[in-house]
Amino acid sequence: MPQTDQPIRAATGRLPWQLLVPAGAGLALLVLPVVGLLVRAPWSTLPARIGDPGIRQALQLSLLTATSATICCVVLGAPLAWLLARTTMPGRRAVRTVITVPLVLPPVVGGVALLTAFGREGLVGQLAYDAFGFRLPFTTLGVVVAQTFVALPFLVLAVEGALRSADPRFDDIAATLGASRWQVFRRVTLPLAAPGLASGAVLAWARALGEFGATITFAGSFPGTTRTMPLAVYNALNSDFDAAILLSLVLLVVSIAVLALLRDRWLSGAAA
Repeated sequence: MPQTDQPIRAATGRLPWQLLVPAGAGLALLVLPVVGLLVRAPWSTLPARIGDPGIRQALQLSLLTATSATICCVVLGAPLAWLLARTTMPGRRAVRTVITVPLVLPPVVGGVALLTAFGREGLVGQLAYDAFGFRLPFTTLGVVVAQTFVALPFLVLAVEGALRSADPRFDDIAATLGASRWQVFRRVTLPLAAPGLASGAVLAWARALGEFGATITFAGSFPGTTRTMPLAVYNALNSDFDAAILLSLVLLVVSIAVLALLRDRWLSGAAA
């Protein structure tokens, strides 16, 4: 064992500058914007600014819509992940591809796609408006739908990965003991996937909280109704740069908290 360790230590002891220079530049690119936020933050007026009605309103709306979107992701995504991981339904690869599209789709394009489906003249939106006079875009519910659209893939992929890593024989044993498929899912499969469900929910919540493009395209930016924190940051850039920094700091704190919550899971996955 010592004979195999020595070459590794010797190799890692020689750090080529050809790698150090771009690595340092990449690290600086990631760190400097965060440092800029912390340096330019209006710390002296922070308590008063947090109490500003516009900022408080945006915070409350963001927390409400992000939490609602996360609940929707759990309700819709957990069964969908189960179908992908534990069944042999036809077209499973195509379904997985469709699910991952919002991950790579530009958010603004996602907002346009939502308008074509749920807008007043959309595929479903027109039927709802003609039958009930119901209009989804430019409402708080529209914000929740936009956030769910962009956050759902994070939860589905996390839960699917957890289900695939869990031993399916537990499900088979429960089925042989007389449990129905719903009972197997609720009492066996779901508890086994609980870590993936928890991490997926946290990721979905963070993604929903930071959503901008699809929200502003599909729901607009109306104070108290659809103006979430990212939209408030964009709006404040033109009038109150300190307020934009403050809202950005709140989102930064949330991002760091998410990383802290998921750190152990990611490190354990990397070690495996």
